[in-house]
Amino acid sequence: MGPLFDTFKRIGTHIMKDSNFLKEHNGRLMWHPMTSPKDSADAPPTIITGADGVSITDIDGHRVVDGVGGLWNVNLGYSCQPVKDAIAQQLDILPYYSTFRGTTNDVSIELSYELSKFFAPDGLSRAFFTSGGSDSVETSLRLARQYHKLRGEAGRTKFLSLKKGYHGTHIGGASVNGNANFRTAYEPLLPGCFHIPAPYTYRNPFNETDPEALAQLCLQALEDEIAFQGAGTIAAMIMEPILGAGGVIPPHPSFAPAVQDICNRHGILLITDEVITAYGRTGAWSGARLWGIQPDMMATAKAITNGYFPFGAVMMGQRMLDVFEDNPNAKIGHGYTYSGHPVGAAAALACLAETQRLNVPQNAAARGTQLYEGCRALMEKYDIIGDVRGGYGLMTAMEMVSDRATKKPIDAATAQTVQEVAYQNGAMVRVSGPNLILSPPLILSETDATTILTALDAGFAAA
Repeated sequence: MGPLFDTFKRIGTHIMKDSNFLKEHNGRLMWHPMTSPKDSADAPPTIITGADGVSITDIDGHRVVDGVGGLWNVNLGYSCQPVKDAIAQQLDILPYYSTFRGTTNDVSIELSYELSKFFAPDGLSRAFFTSGGSDSVETSLRLARQYHKLRGEAGRTKFLSLKKGYHGTHIGGASVNGNANFRTAYEPLLPGCFHIPAPYTYRNPFNETDPEALAQLCLQALEDEIAFQGAGTIAAMIMEPILGAGGVIPPHPSFAPAVQDICNRHGILLITDEVITAYGRTGAWSGARLWGIQPDMMATAKAITNGYFPFGAVMMGQRMLDVFEDNPNAKIGHGYTYSGHPVGAAAALACLAETQRLNVPQNAAARGTQLYEGCRALMEKYDIIGDVRGGYGLMTAMEMVSDRATKKPIDAATAQTVQEVAYQNGAMVRVSGPNLILSPPLILSETDATTILTALDAGFAAA
């Protein structure tokens, strides 16, 4: 067939260029999220070509346990056949139809019913479908402003959030983000967004290390900010039940219920960003349920389809229903081409059923404890680890330092060494700034968790 054909291999109906071609072009023609084009070109990313169970395989055939879980989203692993079958079957039946005014599809109706049952303990019974986490956050912020306008309080336009919080990459989400890395390059952002100190015991402006005392200080800061801004100008408070991308920061159990009480007293909506924490990640079915609160809105995505299809859902509570339903002026002038996508809805239905059948929070709690305790043991062994956070399901972070006494953050090259050596020794882990974050699939086995810990041991030893 000639030399050109020799550079290709056929997999089913898909033609894939050989590994030399892919390596040659890696990092050159595609801009990657969360890094610079130059970094991608100078240090081409790892090319993943296969996956099964909780493991991934790169282009050179190196197979490792995925300690990242895709990106917090592959809760059921890479071999979840019911979700794959649902996607394939739905593509044959109805590959797409809009849910904009006047039309819908059967699977999105069924999914809204199942989600209303699933989130009933959280006080949430209506769904607005999106294409992913950033979309879900943006939807929540927009509906919060509309809620107050419909109630005759058009002046409530401001948003409160936590420093270190992460809420996606859209303009609204970036504005309530509490990390300058996701903000500075895109400023000026949405006006009227204000940030409260996070209950982050390792680093906080109060130099407070007791979690309960720190929670009270952060709550007082919230009260002070509301008083300063004026409660009548604030639309909503948005927060992650456990801060994820900011470094896995769980608050004291008293924190979230007190936040809800403060919001209720001041007429402020509470939005929980559960793009990461919903569907079992924390060892509970949702972060709201973990802390015993009922938000007015909950932004979800990621694990709703196990990462197999871009999809998300914003769930609404009773306060939203009271204002929007039976109100002829409550037209929602917002939505996405793929809102309620039938293939995504079919994937979500299958994923939700399998998630409940496997009772994934139970395993997440057990394996999460194993990883957390294992990381604490590594901290005793290596001074490079300044702090270990987690203890709630499969969410663990180790904050790396060059000096424990001063808490000086580790340099990027040394942190990268930990990640690379861990990968060579059998586990994909994620370094973000000084934090090494673990968020593996919720079906992780005890042996898989041990593999991750052994690989980390090698990484820290090398660094």
